[in-house]
Amino acid sequence: FVFFSLVFLSGDGNPKESSPFINSSDPEKSQQYDGKTMALFEEEMDTSPMVSSLLSSLANYSNLPQGSKEHEEAENNEGSRKKPVKAPQMGTLMGVYMPCMQNILGVILFLRMTWMVGIGGVIEAFVIVLMCCSTTMLTAISMSAIATNGVVPAGGSYYMISRSLGPEFGGAVGICFYLGTTFAGAMYILGCIEILLIYIVPQAAIFKMEGLEGAEAEAAMLNNMRVYGTLVLTSMAVVVFVGVKYVNKLALVFLACVICSILAVYAGVIKTAIEPPVFPVCLLGNRTLVWKGFDVCAKVIERENVTVTTKLWRLFCDSELLNATCDSYFVNNNVTEMPGIPGITSGILKENLFGNYLDKGMFLEKVGYPSVEEPDAIPTNTNRYVLADITTFFTLLVGIYFPSVTGIMAGSNRSGDLRDAQKSIPIGTIMAISTTSFIYMSSVVLFGSCIEGTVLRDKFGEAVRGNLVIGTLAWPSPWVIVIGSFFSTCGAGLQSLTGAPRLLQAIARDGIVPFLRVSISHARTHTRTHTHTHVFGHGKANGEPTWALLLTASICESGILIASLDSVAPILSMFFLMCYMFVNLACALQTLLRTPNWRPRFKFYHWALSFLGMSLCLSLMFICSWYYAIVAMAIAGCIYKYIEFRGAEKEWGDGIRGVSLSAARYALMRLEEGPPHTKNWRPQILVLVSVDVEQNVEQPRLLSLTSQLKAGKGLTIVGTALAGTFLDNHPQAQQAEQSLKKLMETEKVKGFCQVVVSSNIRDATSHLVQASGLGGLQHNTLLVSWPRNWKQAEDHQLWRNFIELVRETTAASKALLVAKNTAAFPSNGERFTEGHIDVWWIVHDGGMLMLLPFLLRQHKVWRKCKMRIFTVAQMDDNSIQMKKDLTTFLYHLRLDAQVEVVEMHDSDISAYTYEKTLMMEQRSQILKQINLTKTEREREIQSITDSSRGSIRRKNPAAVTTQLSVTEETASGSKEEKPEEEEQLIHDKSTNPPTPATPQSPVAEAETPGTVVQMTWTEAKCDGDQAKPKGLSVTEGIKDLFSMKPEWENLNQSNVRRMHTALRLNGEIVKKSQEAKLVLLNMPGPPKNRNGDENYMEFLEVLTEGLNRVLLVRGGGREVITIYS
Repeated sequence: FVFFSLVFLSGDGNPKESSPFINSSDPEKSQQYDGKTMALFEEEMDTSPMVSSLLSSLANYSNLPQGSKEHEEAENNEGSRKKPVKAPQMGTLMGVYMPCMQNILGVILFLRMTWMVGIGGVIEAFVIVLMCCSTTMLTAISMSAIATNGVVPAGGSYYMISRSLGPEFGGAVGICFYLGTTFAGAMYILGCIEILLIYIVPQAAIFKMEGLEGAEAEAAMLNNMRVYGTLVLTSMAVVVFVGVKYVNKLALVFLACVICSILAVYAGVIKTAIEPPVFPVCLLGNRTLVWKGFDVCAKVIERENVTVTTKLWRLFCDSELLNATCDSYFVNNNVTEMPGIPGITSGILKENLFGNYLDKGMFLEKVGYPSVEEPDAIPTNTNRYVLADITTFFTLLVGIYFPSVTGIMAGSNRSGDLRDAQKSIPIGTIMAISTTSFIYMSSVVLFGSCIEGTVLRDKFGEAVRGNLVIGTLAWPSPWVIVIGSFFSTCGAGLQSLTGAPRLLQAIARDGIVPFLRVSISHARTHTRTHTHTHVFGHGKANGEPTWALLLTASICESGILIASLDSVAPILSMFFLMCYMFVNLACALQTLLRTPNWRPRFKFYHWALSFLGMSLCLSLMFICSWYYAIVAMAIAGCIYKYIEFRGAEKEWGDGIRGVSLSAARYALMRLEEGPPHTKNWRPQILVLVSVDVEQNVEQPRLLSLTSQLKAGKGLTIVGTALAGTFLDNHPQAQQAEQSLKKLMETEKVKGFCQVVVSSNIRDATSHLVQASGLGGLQHNTLLVSWPRNWKQAEDHQLWRNFIELVRETTAASKALLVAKNTAAFPSNGERFTEGHIDVWWIVHDGGMLMLLPFLLRQHKVWRKCKMRIFTVAQMDDNSIQMKKDLTTFLYHLRLDAQVEVVEMHDSDISAYTYEKTLMMEQRSQILKQINLTKTEREREIQSITDSSRGSIRRKNPAAVTTQLSVTEETASGSKEEKPEEEEQLIHDKSTNPPTPATPQSPVAEAETPGTVVQMTWTEAKCDGDQAKPKGLSVTEGIKDLFSMKPEWENLNQSNVRRMHTALRLNGEIVKKSQEAKLVLLNMPGPPKNRNGDENYMEFLEVLTEGLNRVLLVRGGGREVITIYS
């Protein structure tokens, strides 16, 4: 027995999705089965394992962390020489809480938090922190629900979203999350360089900023960031490439740095209450000065009773003498020194409560201090003052701050290393968010309570001698924070460069994004041979995703070239917010749809919370930056559509399928409420195709025509019928279905396919016609091809089936389209540059003939073709008026077409018509002879004898005369009652009463021969010879009777008359439309009397003879086109 508990590795060491359970790696266990006690189930053993073997496979399951050596072991050893894997031992604290803390607390807290409080004020900064932390908390609740709903292998948020929302959303969000993580790496590296060049070794700058002002100074700074950023990125990428284990070992060191820095800040806050640290700020008037190049905050000082100018004087004056020429603002204003950190007890909080937004280049001013400015004076020496480096506003602050709350997925990304992931992930993540939220909120209040407003607004600490502003608050020294934050940003950058390639590797290995599946021909020397390997999914010997790392480094470099931390932060905010939004959406959807598999172990979730989280994420995206939000959504949308059109078909039991099902059910229930209005009518087509022995479609052009007709965008079902029993022919049915799907894909036909197996083709086709579709979404039109070889004796069943199909569609009130010469129809790739689509409108059957050319001309193939409408005028019709009326009708229908009225005057039946009819009837006799049983042959001989007797009786002209006069009245009477039938020309229901003859009887005259024959003859004279004067009709008829050839005498005159019409109509059509690209023509109905079936086929053959492409159209008995809006 081959049990399903064998491991099927999909390249990433994780069990394949196709199995509903976790797979065991021990095939021996699964074979333990006692054949005696469970003999009843022994035949199902290979598909349904024993419960005991299933449970043992669950018990032996060990989930491996992603990205370590186990992947390659799985590939190389093929499971044969597996080393025993140590069970994961990490608990909540080390496995989830600490990694989340390390990822959440980071560069923004150290470099931008104080500035954010200064610019936005304590109240607004608190609101921003509260909004962002609420968003992540709600997302964590949703994530906990998803993470505890079954086993989450490594892959974190990408895995959760893709399995909850399907491959399209999964791929789109996975790539957004990947880009977010990559840009986070760029942000951390930029933060790391900022700390290095501004606070640790400013002299290391390659582009010197000394003496530069404004834009030049800014450009020099950005270029330094670019050069050093690229160097740091390269070295980090090398470290990651050489070995991730070093990064993981250093993770604890980096976390220790972060925690020490935060504790140092809290210690410093407590110390300010007792003894505030000395960080004086120097003001000139109310402007804050850059404390650089001077030691004393005064213009002059007394030294040995002599007034001496200070270094500050020399910065604003042209010499150190007291009578020197100085800057006007320097002369008019006093210099004041004030403490930069007044301390928590100073009451400075009141001043810092409200925002103070600045434009780029504005001076940082102390509110309430006097300032004397000369009117219209141009500010000079601006590089001596602290200036705002960017224009600030509330939404900018949100965008810059949000990255500091990301990182909540760190725990779920490590789910493979946890002892009990379903318990640890919710507790650890929610605890980490609670802790960090407390740290952020308390920081906002404490910074506002301890630090002077001008210092808070000073982004780079220029007013406090170039110290890191948060460092000025720290105890025992600012260097604790500087060094701590430097290492923490380095560590976070390394973590991003480690995590992002693995995420890309997981997406590539899932194979859902085609552009990540760059194939390399790659054969294994082991037991399996891989036809190709995914470049981004493949790694080097130790499992490192090399190509993915290269791509990540390249994208990261683009972030570094932006060079400004404030510009990069909103970009990654977008990507993370989008990712969190979809996590919330996934949870809400699963909850609302009540998916049977939705049974999370974490119970404290609710769909309303998830929706609130989702709306917060969406709001924050547009608050941060509406244009970035649109770009991020466009990227996600493009990836979604790309995967939908080009990606691999994956069935992960996702929630979107559930939404589709619910929406489909709702829509179908709505459709049931009533038939569609004429304005909404569109052809819902059931295409009936036949397949050959190899189950390949015999009429592929029929699907091309369907595709060209689908400008109507309705339903398409492609069906085929197989003869036999379902049990025996199930494989053929599946093969036929695959063949249909493949052809539909090739011909771009969007719809469904259906294969029905029945005892014979006739029944199977009937089942398709009756049972296709569901509820209100059913086909209303059938498209079939003309049975080409119907005249061949062995294919007699072919035309019988065809005629029965025509009868069934009429009975079911469905429209019928019959394509003749399907092989000549154009493929979707062809284009007609000119030509006509000709419509021969003989009887009105709901307007199908008008609608079809309109739909066809929506398609590229037929777009350049012009539409012509021909209609037939009879003797008593006014053809000029008809043309005028038809033109008006088409104008109201908003259809652009040429109109032509063809006049068909009655004429005598030609000898050719009689010959054609004779040949047809003789063929019918032969066809019947072949298929008759012995008893039927005897009956046949009898009927022939009867018909010969009838021909003798016909010699009596009196019988003809009397019969004729009677029938003339009935015929004309019935015509008045049914004028529409009269128009049909070909098939007149009123004059063809059903015969009580058996279906096998060969000739139409099987009833009382005399009457029938005479009746037929009179019909012919009444219908066919309306042009002759009434007085002459009887005598002319009698003369004609005796001038005929003897073999014509036995002909069924109804058939003669129909043949006459078919030939004349065909002549007109060929004359006018032989060059047309397509001819659409009313299809006459089959005879009610089944004896004339084979003749009916002949009539249709004659009617369409000499035409290249013909579409015979039979309406479904309802109006499908309207002149009203």
